[in-house]
Amino acid sequence: MNEHDSERIAGLLEADGLVLADSDENADVVVFNTCCIRENADNKFYGHLGRFKNIKEERPDMEIIVSGCLAQKDREQIAQRAGHVDVVVGTHNVHRAVELLHESRRNGPITEIWDEALDDADTFPSALAVRREVDWSAWVTIQVGCDNTCAYCIVPAVRGREISRPFGELVSEVERLAADGVREITLLGQNVNSYGRDLTSARRALNPAHDDFEIAGEQWLADRRARPLFADLLIAVSKVDGIDRVRFTSPHPKDLREDTITAMGTNAAVCSHLHFPLQSGSDRVLALMHRGYTAQRYLEKVVAARAGIEDLAITTDIIVGYPGETEEDFVRTLEVAAEAEYDSAYTFIFSPREGTEAALMVDQFCDPAEVGDRFERLRVVVERSALAKHMARIGRTEQMIVEGPSKRDPEVFTGRTAQNKLVHFTSDRPLRSGTLATALITEASTHFLRGELVEVLSVSQHRTRFAVTAG
Repeated sequence: MNEHDSERIAGLLEADGLVLADSDENADVVVFNTCCIRENADNKFYGHLGRFKNIKEERPDMEIIVSGCLAQKDREQIAQRAGHVDVVVGTHNVHRAVELLHESRRNGPITEIWDEALDDADTFPSALAVRREVDWSAWVTIQVGCDNTCAYCIVPAVRGREISRPFGELVSEVERLAADGVREITLLGQNVNSYGRDLTSARRALNPAHDDFEIAGEQWLADRRARPLFADLLIAVSKVDGIDRVRFTSPHPKDLREDTITAMGTNAAVCSHLHFPLQSGSDRVLALMHRGYTAQRYLEKVVAARAGIEDLAITTDIIVGYPGETEEDFVRTLEVAAEAEYDSAYTFIFSPREGTEAALMVDQFCDPAEVGDRFERLRVVVERSALAKHMARIGRTEQMIVEGPSKRDPEVFTGRTAQNKLVHFTSDRPLRSGTLATALITEASTHFLRGELVEVLSVSQHRTRFAVTAG
């Protein structure tokens, strides 16, 4: 979500006449688009901001914008701690970033934080109005905010209540993106499974132009309320001409339903990758977290997803050292992680966030040494299953979208499969990013695959963009 917001701000600045600078030190305008999920993000941000104080003393005409979740959370604190910041703008009024920059030039530093967006146009920018880093791939925000009450999470406080974007508007935007050369889209939401619950019957109605889509051989149901809208949305956008891949992030385990699994399993364009956050394998800890499911229920959904979606890759998030976590609780997390056999996992040490319920459980905070030991033990379990999953792909021919030359070795290309597997491969010809191709997998490691180009299936039709900078 933050990446998409960054693209949005970049698009606004570009429309205002700016071009991308070659380095942050040489920029006229620097934007910090912040995250506050973990304390480490806060610390890194304020460290960077301190570095730019010195740069701005040497170049007083440099302008600094701070936006995003940390701006929403800290509000006036940023201006108090860093008087060299020109604009502080929150998550609900990102569209105002450039206007506020102009206002600060007239009236001095400004902080503007809204508690909620005023209308959908502000909440949901067109994906065509952003400055995409990749021309063949695009984020599409389908929902913002979160109505869940996870005890450790600050997202509801900084992103607000759940708001869904109208169905027909989303399908139309994906069609326009496809016409612009985009072949892969990622549907974004804090909890994509709950998409559409807040829409009225009038706003839920599909654009009549899209009523001829088929669902598993049947016409669209007359009563849209008979089906949760997220599954319908997956099907609709996967059938847009020119869209080869549809991804989404992130679902909540308690809200994953059979119709979403069916939509993923029966529509070839929907990628066989499910990011499915566990957070803990202990029922006691899950209850303290207010996650709304048990470990057994979670594993049942993992089994159902793998049964319904061919060659499915499952990734997850796990928190280690949640307040009150015992050794017994942690062992249960190890057991669930081993049984789930994840393709990869994002593992985090608990970070207290001011304003959340978990941050108040100070007397139950875990010993840092114990947490560090648990973190390493969990890493061994998840990396073991990740390596096993990758080793099983040796000898297979994988379809992938070419992302471009490897950052470390320009003679090697990188691609990504429908399962979100990173493939480093050799080719005897130059390949354009966004090209659909196949590779024979020859080696495997924990975090990536190696292979050789087999065939180019289709060349990307995205439009090449040029940036002009002043000499």
